[in-house]
Amino acid sequence: MTRDERLQQIIAILRDGKMHRASDLAERLGVSARTIWRDMAEISAYGVPVEGERGVGYILRRAVGLPPLVLTREELAALDHLLDLAEAVDDPRLAGGAASLATKIRAALPSAPPEPPAEASPEDAGEGLAGDPGSR
Repeated sequence: MTRDERLQQIIAILRDGKMHRASDLAERLGVSARTIWRDMAEISAYGVPVEGERGVGYILRRAVGLPPLVLTREELAALDHLLDLAEAVDDPRLAGGAASLATKIRAALPSAPPEPPAEASPEDAGEGLAGDPGSR
């Protein structure tokens, strides 16, 4: 398991809302408690709301993250447009939150949001991926 995978696994474990001791997490993940302490510091640095108390354990105070989503090109184009609109809101708090959200989402998107695909014409019917009728 890579370090990134372990960090994701720790967050997944903490999502149950219960207190988890470093020693229990270490045993479950096959690492030392010291590694868990370092991992928790890194997770906190990423802005994940993990709270820990020496001798007690760690807990995730509120839900974070979204499950992985698979989006179509049309959905990506719509999301990009909606992010532009959200950043232009007059309310400074909302605009700030929208800008922060836009930065996070755009960091996960392809470098240039894809254009929605052009409508297929009747002439395209029956053509394969390479435009060859026999390439199906």
